[in-house]
Amino acid sequence: MSGASAYGHALRHGREELTASLAGASSVPFWLDQPRPDAHPKLIGETSADLVVVGGGFCGLWTALMAKEREPDRDVVLVEGKRVAWAASGRNGGFVEASLTHGEDNGQRHFADELEDIEVLAAENFAALRETLERYGIDAEWHEDGILTVATEPHQVEELRATGENLLEGDALRAVTTSPVVRAAVLHHDGQALVHPVKLARGLLDACIALGVRVHENTPVSRISDDGDGVTVTTSDGVIHARQVALATNGFPSLLKRNRLLTVPIYDYVLVTEPLTAAQLEDIGWVDGFGMSDLSRQFHYYRKTADNRILWGGYDAVYHRGRRIKPEYDQRPETFERLADHFFTTFPTLRGITFTHAWGGMIDMSTKFVSFQGLAWGGKVSYSSGYTGLGVGATRFGAAVMLDLLSGVETPRTALKFPTTKPFPVPPEPIAYPAIHTMRAAIARSDENGGKDGLLIRGMELFGIGFDS
Repeated sequence: MSGASAYGHALRHGREELTASLAGASSVPFWLDQPRPDAHPKLIGETSADLVVVGGGFCGLWTALMAKEREPDRDVVLVEGKRVAWAASGRNGGFVEASLTHGEDNGQRHFADELEDIEVLAAENFAALRETLERYGIDAEWHEDGILTVATEPHQVEELRATGENLLEGDALRAVTTSPVVRAAVLHHDGQALVHPVKLARGLLDACIALGVRVHENTPVSRISDDGDGVTVTTSDGVIHARQVALATNGFPSLLKRNRLLTVPIYDYVLVTEPLTAAQLEDIGWVDGFGMSDLSRQFHYYRKTADNRILWGGYDAVYHRGRRIKPEYDQRPETFERLADHFFTTFPTLRGITFTHAWGGMIDMSTKFVSFQGLAWGGKVSYSSGYTGLGVGATRFGAAVMLDLLSGVETPRTALKFPTTKPFPVPPEPIAYPAIHTMRAAIARSDENGGKDGLLIRGMELFGIGFDS
């Protein structure tokens, strides 16, 4: 292919073609577009518990499950504002990574003196996640066929070559993808898996119920308050008197005011195609089960589903003024058109197929690009957030750290910087919106400039601040 950028800003396909490909797309996330079990009862009235877990996504589910595994007699209540896994945990791509640091470069930036220990704990966490699915019989469509990291620009080929890993080019590359935008690739297997995220969440929920966790859905928490001996959790229609609380609300405004500037909600968007035939998949060279991701800062991630659709997401990362989280933000036609345009650029022989699902959702971005944990109120409240798109696997680790902290016993996890340092705060409005969009423009220029970062990005990195799509 030519030396031009693989994607660029201008649409390469006609708007009429792109609109037609998206015309019938459902706004319901593909993973959630299936019959749902009845909701667990809303909390009404007053109750008490040893531990209240706030949030029914992956982080909350792991916290509740492991709390009962560690102490079977502990009375654990999990409350969720809507339905379990309705937010980020049910809207992601289903990529499970062992990494806890969002890549080697980011790990060197924030955890240089701890990387060896982190890698050991990350591998243990990944293995324990897999083992949990086996132990509880959770059919989450887990498979470990690897992730193909692809270079779509010349400088990215050199980045891959510099890793010393088995670089796929020429015939070896065409054996895994015939996409005209891919110049080289590396297939990674260790610590990489794909999963059906909603089946994972519901399996964890069933395991929690089996161990005796009390679950209340459609139970939003309005505030927590220190009542001396414990914590009072106030919900829309009830009150829970808890000995301890674990906050797993991630991108939603923290119930601890001290943490509200440590994350921002960033919207990510995803398309899913109609089921593809074996001939179509063979034509694009994608006959195996690996997922794919490119090396751009504004990157795409893509994978096949069990019924041979292609899930295609990423690139745009959208912040809405005022840290607002609204249902209407889940749909963004201009981003869907851009994603469709990039899809057909990547797989031109698939032009004419349609997308059956198009959705967005909020992730919790921290300036360190990794999660952080901590304690509050004399050890009665723990929290974990800031996963920045890495939460499918890392939430289990974050949950374990929260429980370690609440136990008051130091562990190898609590000795790391995850719970002992905090990310640089994202300023409030009116500064946040122009600052984030200025940074996003700088990221786009970096991709267009052969991956060379400008002064703004280099300056922000001195403060440990980064930004990707």
